[in-house]
Amino acid sequence: MIALLKQPLRLLRDSFRDLLPIILVVTFFQFFVLQQPLPNVGKLLAGIFMVMLGLALFIQGLKIALFPLGEEMAFNFVRAGNLWWLFLFAFTLGFGTVMAEPALIIISNEAAEVAAAGGMISNNEVAQASYAMGLRVTVALAVGVALLIGVLRILKGWPVQYLIIGGYIGVVIMTWFAPAEIIGVAYDSGGVATSTVTVPLVTALGVGLASSIRGRDPMLDGFGMIALAVLTPMIFVMAYGMLI
Repeated sequence: MIALLKQPLRLLRDSFRDLLPIILVVTFFQFFVLQQPLPNVGKLLAGIFMVMLGLALFIQGLKIALFPLGEEMAFNFVRAGNLWWLFLFAFTLGFGTVMAEPALIIISNEAAEVAAAGGMISNNEVAQASYAMGLRVTVALAVGVALLIGVLRILKGWPVQYLIIGGYIGVVIMTWFAPAEIIGVAYDSGGVATSTVTVPLVTALGVGLASSIRGRDPMLDGFGMIALAVLTPMIFVMAYGMLI
């Protein structure tokens, strides 16, 4: 019985250790700066425990399922020798995972509400839903394209820094022409697109692909796809802002 409890307790302990800096910061400012007691202590403790439990389960799920699955699928696509299927898989993986990103859903809805309040779009549910969905699809397409470029980069052995530098030069240039109201959203979209759902699968795809190709180093070539996935939504969202 004790042996069965060791693994879950270790996972909870690791999650608590990861959350401890946040807990200490909030506690310090609440007691010593604001000099106020913690509100709803019972709910707060219950919430912290739920976060610890969720984080522990999420990390364990990544280790036993998502990372191995991504690496295995990348290896099988290379072994099959059909690059078109690999490209299609990379694009649909990027598109699908980003459409499911909770952070992107939240910021898209928030951006739609702000746009309606500022008079950019009609202040009704239909217009806001259309704007939010258009933003989500734009970011998802951007990440899908980013994964296509990332896979091609690994296959060709291109240095990632040249793609990143060129991409950010493009971002700076587009900033001068994009509507001012969309620039902040565009800059934030890359960060929210690469969150809890996308990052594990994209990383596993890159590492698995680099590991299965002769002459590629997983450390040098397998990473960098997340950087591309952060970059491309800025370009796509600013273009989206120009079009609408």
